[in-house]
Amino acid sequence: MTPDEAVSVRKRRTEVVPRIFRPLHEAAEGFFVLCGWIFGKGVMPGKEEIEMNMFEELKARGLIAQTTDEEEISRLINEGKATFYIGFDCTADSLTAGHFMALTLMKRLQSAGNRPIALIGGGTTMIGDPSGRTDMRQMLTKETIDHNAACFKRQMEKFIEFGEDKAMMLNNADWLLNLNYVELLREVGACFSVNNMLRAECYKQRMEKGLSFLEFNYMIMQSYDFYHMFKHYGCNMQCGGNDQWSNMLGGTELIRRKLGKDAHCLTITLLTDSQGNKMGKTAGNAVWLDPKKTTPYEFFQYWRNVDDADVVKCMKMLTFIPVEEIEAMEADPQKDINKMKERLAHELTGLVHGTVEADKALEAARALFAGGAASEHMPSTQLKTDAFTEGGVGIIDLLTLTGLAASRGEARRLVEQGGVAVDDRKITDFTVVIPADDFEKGYVVIRKGKKVFHKAIRS
Repeated sequence: MTPDEAVSVRKRRTEVVPRIFRPLHEAAEGFFVLCGWIFGKGVMPGKEEIEMNMFEELKARGLIAQTTDEEEISRLINEGKATFYIGFDCTADSLTAGHFMALTLMKRLQSAGNRPIALIGGGTTMIGDPSGRTDMRQMLTKETIDHNAACFKRQMEKFIEFGEDKAMMLNNADWLLNLNYVELLREVGACFSVNNMLRAECYKQRMEKGLSFLEFNYMIMQSYDFYHMFKHYGCNMQCGGNDQWSNMLGGTELIRRKLGKDAHCLTITLLTDSQGNKMGKTAGNAVWLDPKKTTPYEFFQYWRNVDDADVVKCMKMLTFIPVEEIEAMEADPQKDINKMKERLAHELTGLVHGTVEADKALEAARALFAGGAASEHMPSTQLKTDAFTEGGVGIIDLLTLTGLAASRGEARRLVEQGGVAVDDRKITDFTVVIPADDFEKGYVVIRKGKKVFHKAIRS
């Protein structure tokens, strides 16, 4: 089943009425059936099946965190009348797994007839969002930001259909960079209370180490985005991570004060593991959507290796597998959690990299777990000649050069804890040198833990 087909399948099995009222309900049902025949309006839904609308599906998947007006937002989404935006600051040249849920949300809502606006933060990236940060973000040049924005667009097109009367892609640099500072202070600044801004969750962490005036303006810039798109593009709703709530409310308040109209916000639940940590990082590095930064196999392996307790949640929040199918898998006393992990990893890899790459990653993973030979699809690192000294390469150097360890200290701990093997030979001494002769076939296979494999290739 394709994601688009899965989106259209939204049926829930449920009990409609308590047992005591069933005779009355059945009589009423018969009446409505008769009316349906007479007036050509169809029939009441049966007791067993009730169609799940889009808003109900979002709730069933655990995606919705907060809303400004649930009833009105539900109506807009279900009727396909929401023109909504999600902002993406261009802080890197690739989107990450952290953006994944936002992209799939846009796809889900577009499938229900709503119009997404993907807002590239060419202007706001020049300031830097302080939300969830204890330090100030690195300031990027306009050229770097423009390059990153172009990379984002190519990746977004895999999820969202752009075109006339379809999704729009805008860049807030088009209006933010042309603003007159004094005019902005008069037009917008007067609508914001500094006292209220300082109470905002997005500033709390930064206040401890010092909040720069540059970052303090981020809320105003994001609010102005919403105000501008409401006026010029009919954007009536903003979506984003739950950590953006304060910034988003700033936009609704600005629209209310300047235009006397209501706009709406919906935040999506942050994807965290069973310990409450944000998901989407491995070995201290982001899991990228760009195959040059995170290979399809590495991407597959990240989701294949999620904790058992997080599998169902990830399936509901990230995939297009029907909710009832996921719940059936979860309720099955004979369920195979490893097969569920494979399904999760294959679905997500297919969404990002296509079915062919997902199939290759699945094949490679199964071969490795079965103890088969090294796969051509395994992630690899080309070692330079100068890596080989004293007739080989030290295990610590090997782990750091391949990115399996973020530092020499981490590499040493991995070895001492018995978590490293080279060509199925367990390494427990961090002073071990892997001889050049071991590279006679052109490479060695390094295993970290039980599930992470990497090929080190000699130039």
